[in-house]
Amino acid sequence: MTNQLNIAVAVADNFAIGRNNQLLWHMPADLKFFKQTTSGHTVIMGRKTFDSVGKPLPNRRNIVVTRDASLKIDGAEVVNSLDEAIKLSEDSDGPIFIIGGAEIYRQALPKTDTIYLTTIHHTFDADAFFPEIDRNEWEVISSESHQADEKNKYDYTFKVLKRK
Repeated sequence: MTNQLNIAVAVADNFAIGRNNQLLWHMPADLKFFKQTTSGHTVIMGRKTFDSVGKPLPNRRNIVVTRDASLKIDGAEVVNSLDEAIKLSEDSDGPIFIIGGAEIYRQALPKTDTIYLTTIHHTFDADAFFPEIDRNEWEVISSESHQADEKNKYDYTFKVLKRK
């Protein structure tokens, strides 16, 4: 694989990422960071994540992973495995971003070069979690902490982690 495989994820302090197929928070700063990070690139997501987003993300090549071999989505390419999605995206220019959900993250983590990690400093009741990161395998190459404000209810930190 010639393209760099990245994960873009926002997690709570307890690694929670969702409940009932929905995000647990509305953080405009994180949405802006996500858009800036992934715009113009390929994004790979599971079908449930696609359903929660509701439409292909603009200015990105959207690849959706599903077990449903008959599923067709306007504006997205549909494949039946993460490996198939990665292979399909090998002709993309630039980085490839895995954007959820929990099962896709679990499968992608061992193959990932970089994690764009937003931590929302709060603990949430959730039914979907990001796999725990082995801190011995990753190096923090940038970290930017922010306080809650009128638009962003919780303190949060943007980090970029590179595999050692």
